[in-house]
Amino acid sequence: MSDARELLRQAFLAGVAAVQAPALLAAHLPPPPAGRTLVAGAGKAAAAMAAAVEAAYGSEVRLEGLAVTRHGHGLPTRRILVAEAGHPLPDTHALRAAAAILRLVESAGPDDRVLGLISGGGSSLLTLPAEGLALEDVKAVTRALLACGAPIAGINCVRKHLTRTLGGRLAAASRAPVLALLISDVVGDDPAVIASGPFAPDPTTHADALDVLARWGVTPPAAVREHLQRGARGELPETPKPGAACFARVENRVIASGRTALEAAAAFLRARGVTPVILGDTVEGEAREVAAVFAALAREVRLHASPWTPPVVLLSGGETTVTVRGRGRGGRNAEFALALAVRLGGLDGVYALAADTDGIDGSEDNAGAWVTPDTLARAAARGLDARAHLQDNDAYGFFAALGDLLVTGPTRTNVNDFRAILIT
Repeated sequence: MSDARELLRQAFLAGVAAVQAPALLAAHLPPPPAGRTLVAGAGKAAAAMAAAVEAAYGSEVRLEGLAVTRHGHGLPTRRILVAEAGHPLPDTHALRAAAAILRLVESAGPDDRVLGLISGGGSSLLTLPAEGLALEDVKAVTRALLACGAPIAGINCVRKHLTRTLGGRLAAASRAPVLALLISDVVGDDPAVIASGPFAPDPTTHADALDVLARWGVTPPAAVREHLQRGARGELPETPKPGAACFARVENRVIASGRTALEAAAAFLRARGVTPVILGDTVEGEAREVAAVFAALAREVRLHASPWTPPVVLLSGGETTVTVRGRGRGGRNAEFALALAVRLGGLDGVYALAADTDGIDGSEDNAGAWVTPDTLARAAARGLDARAHLQDNDAYGFFAALGDLLVTGPTRTNVNDFRAILIT
């Protein structure tokens, strides 16, 4: 058991190392402009990206700016200010940081360059409510959308139309050329979805945001509904759309994604004589339903050596969702792991790790959780009912009792889910 767990842990760490800012940024930084380089950063990787920019440019470049990251994900920097704020729900720190970043971008002149450092989590961290909306309005809608299992593209569609910074609005605010470097945490790596696309054209509308709320049964605060309805009637300006003039001076460049991490993990495993199979970094759906499919695939490999012959590790990424119906604790990766354990039913020779590459599974203190052939047996010996914990959305409590939580602390990067299933 320990060797299998260590193999999967090291594969996960290899994947995370491949999407760290120091390994990525230098190759993508342009020559300095005649004027200032103004850094506008937001996301779980923002502090690490800012530090990497400082290291790459050196003291001769006129460099300043602000990078806002999640509480606990900061790093010391010299010239680029790093702020910490709330995620997944925005707080007053986010509001202040977003306002400062908007002012910074608005100050850019034609001889300057805005350097966007954008990663997952930026939607919350760049929250500056639209006129007439309070922070609590945005928080209430975000909380409801997260709880109902709505996909991230839908959540971000709503957030874009409730703020002054997202959905291409920072691009529109800049008179200077913009290069936005993005570490993607979304399926499809669309710059318009990553951190709600502060520098990217937004194809969605206020009416689309209303449709998302209706589709997922979310009743927003009255101020939010009125705001979106006014926008749908054309009484409020829309977010900048594809083809808008402001985007002629903007480049959005994805420099790393979930695929980057999976390929690095695969190389690590291959070097150790274990066959890796990358199933893709575009897996979406309810975590427990995705787990059912993966359990069936693992069973086929284990019992029939089809379609791959063991030993093999099935690697996948993407972003699952959880519809919260219980009162327990646990993010989507722990929920996937618990559902997988239930579906495997103690099948011999199958081990798994499901974790978030940012080191934080949802809002907990773990990155994810382990599954081993004896997970259910050990749980039963402790009086734990795996199905009851799953029903209560209490994967955290279940794996904490077994000592099977993976705890890494913040990794200061984010390419979303990482799943590895070892079949011996």
